[in-house]
Amino acid sequence: MARFKYTFVTSYLMETLLIFLRGLLMGMADAVPGVSGGTIAFITGIYHRLIHAISKIKISLLFKGKFKKFYTNLDLKLFIPLGAGIGVALFTFSKIMDYLLTNKPSITFAFFFGLILASAVILIKSMGKLNIKKILFAIVGFIIAYLLSSPTTFSINHSLPFIFLAGAIAICAMILPGISGAFLLLLLGQYQFIITAIHEFNLKVLAVFGLGTLTGILAFSKLLDHLMHHFKTLMFAFLTGLMLGSLRIPVTKIVETGGTNIPVLLLGILGFLLVFIMEQFFSKKN
Repeated sequence: MARFKYTFVTSYLMETLLIFLRGLLMGMADAVPGVSGGTIAFITGIYHRLIHAISKIKISLLFKGKFKKFYTNLDLKLFIPLGAGIGVALFTFSKIMDYLLTNKPSITFAFFFGLILASAVILIKSMGKLNIKKILFAIVGFIIAYLLSSPTTFSINHSLPFIFLAGAIAICAMILPGISGAFLLLLLGQYQFIITAIHEFNLKVLAVFGLGTLTGILAFSKLLDHLMHHFKTLMFAFLTGLMLGSLRIPVTKIVETGGTNIPVLLLGILGFLLVFIMEQFFSKKN
């Protein structure tokens, strides 16, 4: 009996640790534009459990006073260690990213360029054979991202309502393999602002952003899950166009902060290769 309890506890602790490590990887991914936390969840084998757990959350039960039923629907064995891992990674990497964006902007955005381009290539590989529909969806995504990534579109809009909206949009990346929350924040012109808020522990901004993420994932998780199940390749085509169009952002930043040189080229190549190395590593693990 004692041996059974020991085995059970050891197994439980190991599972919790592995979920925490997955959270760390997802948090690292979502702190850097171009690498998707959703992709990390998918290739580390936790994606479907995460989607199912999110879909079971029913806020309406709280308003009806059914607290026990709401609680029993929560997969706390998943949410607690995964959330802890994501939180630790975000707060740790926010300091690093804040420093790099302030002191090494050209090579940092070159790294982002490589990550985003490689992620787009992986999505293209996942789309299967091209057809007119996929090409049209990719073109629409490209045009939207290119227009939104204009330096004057969102860069000065850091109002609390827009921060709330940015959080709601960015969190959807957690359930969309191929596109990161940080990438969407970059597209909306909020990435460096949120990174600084995390680094400086700006409670007002973080609270509004956190409320936006909670609202977003609860409101859109079922819709996005439906789209991914029934229109997966078209979604990938749209996301590919979105990512390619957004490359306007790092290119503009590189030009503004020093232009192309050897370190910039090397960091761009490193970012590009890193995505494929991660894909190959986790593919073998699964």
